[in-house]
Amino acid sequence: MERAAVVLPRRSNSLPECSISTSTLAFDRHFVTTAKGILLLAEIVCGMLVWILLGGTEYFNLSALCWVMFVAILCWLLTICLFILYLTGAHNRISQIPWTTLSLCVNCSATALYLVAAVLDALSVNHAIRGRHNYNCWAASACFAFLTTLCYAGSSYLSYRAWKATKEDH
Repeated sequence: MERAAVVLPRRSNSLPECSISTSTLAFDRHFVTTAKGILLLAEIVCGMLVWILLGGTEYFNLSALCWVMFVAILCWLLTICLFILYLTGAHNRISQIPWTTLSLCVNCSATALYLVAAVLDALSVNHAIRGRHNYNCWAASACFAFLTTLCYAGSSYLSYRAWKATKEDH
């Protein structure tokens, strides 16, 4: 008994093929010595200090500080993701994403959000009793929030220069 082989017609794939490399990701040691890498590290450290200092207090009693906490954690997570993408060189392997434009948008948005959050954080310090734990932590988090805002502003400037350079090339 012989079986007849059934040949099914091949379906054409209507989805575009992505040119994502399947090789392992490399660690770019040089990236952490660049201005962009140093600013990303500073944003991660200072942003982490903002939400850690707030998280150890009764920030949830003031809605303004809840907003500061939201901004701090959101920007911190986005910055960590960008840092890992740049550190591993994954941004070079995924060419479909306009990385300079994405970086510019993220950094400018984070600068604006952090500026509002830093001002709210500084204004909220008056709601605490001077010398108490909440007061000290809120004052320190406001200081780090302004420092983080400066880091994001620096990253925005570098991202703008990179974006402008890519636009001039085209």
